Amino acid sequence: MVLDLLIAIFFLFVGIEITATLTHPKQVLLPAFAALGGMVIPAAIFLALNPGSQAWATSMPTDLALALGVFALLGKGANPAVRIFLLTLAVADDLFSLIVLAIFYGDQLDLAHSASTLGAAALGAVLAIVPKFPVQRVVAVLSPLCTFFVIPVYVIAKLSQGISMDSITSKTAISLTIARVLGKIVGITLFAWLAVTLKIIQLPNNLRISEIAGVGALAGMGLTVALVISEVAVESEVIQGDVKAGLIISAVISGLIGFIWLKKPLAR
Repeated sequence: MVLDLLIAIFFLFVGIEITATLTHPKQVLLPAFAALGGMVIPAAIFLALNPGSQAWATSMPTDLALALGVFALLGKGANPAVRIFLLTLAVADDLFSLIVLAIFYGDQLDLAHSASTLGAAALGAVLAIVPKFPVQRVVAVLSPLCTFFVIPVYVIAKLSQGISMDSITSKTAISLTIARVLGKIVGITLFAWLAVTLKIIQLPNNLRISEIAGVGALAGMGLTVALVISEVAVESEVIQGDVKAGLIISAVISGLIGFIWLKKPLAR
């Protein structure tokens, strides 16, 4: 019950962020297109390494709070355009992941659990377009609440169960780690590069493809939404433990790569 409340708060925040982001359509196009690449490529890699696994969708989501948390460690010298791109991409990623959850796993969703997650996201999206609704004020409250309390408590509670030493070296964990760490960088960078090269979408003047690759690395961090998908998509508790192990390993590796990648230009 407590965890359901926490995840409902998180999805309320995600819903508000989704609608707030959509108020700037020109800023949304490139990161949203890149987010698709950051979902398709990891899923394809995971299924190539682990054919037939129901856990493929756990390779898709990006953890908004974790990615922004690592980006904040870069300090004041970090390019603000990169942060906006990362924020928009992560929000689009979570939105697309929820759509995937509803389409591919709709028949497996628990109605009560869905009401506390998808319902909260929908409520947040609606509230954000209500006239005079204090979006910025609510986000200012929910953002640190989710970053420093909701997500840590939820993730720790979920990850404290089902992981063994065998989970770390399992086929699922290794496949998920490779799919998220490599697939996110390749997928996001490739789709962004194609969109710009083919002149489908214009690259902002204050943003470089190399920085988008760094965002791709940070996007490999995904726990919250991925854990929700895992609970719905995977029946075996052993496989769920393997998924959790893969998510932890990929989050650590992706966070380190993303930080080092984006920190290099700042050191020059």
